Amino acid sequence: MNKRKNEESLCPLCGGKKKPGKVTYTVESESGLLIVREVPAAVCSQCGEEWIDADTAKSLEKLANEAHKRKVQFEVVTL
Repeated sequence: MNKRKNEESLCPLCGGKKKPGKVTYTVESESGLLIVREVPAAVCSQCGEEWIDADTAKSLEKLANEAHKRKVQFEVVTL
């Protein structure tokens, strides 16, 4: 494994290892609350900090915008 890839797999906060996992993403707006379950992310095995990649973030933003347009008061979805 090259040095850059090894550095990317370490948590910049605590030095723990980032591992693939699933997280819950929550968005609160003036109209309501959107909860997205099973969101793929890198999760630190030591401190639990989470990182979502750019493509996943775009998908989450689209879901949040759609929920806002529909004036959703409360919705839970699975990605």
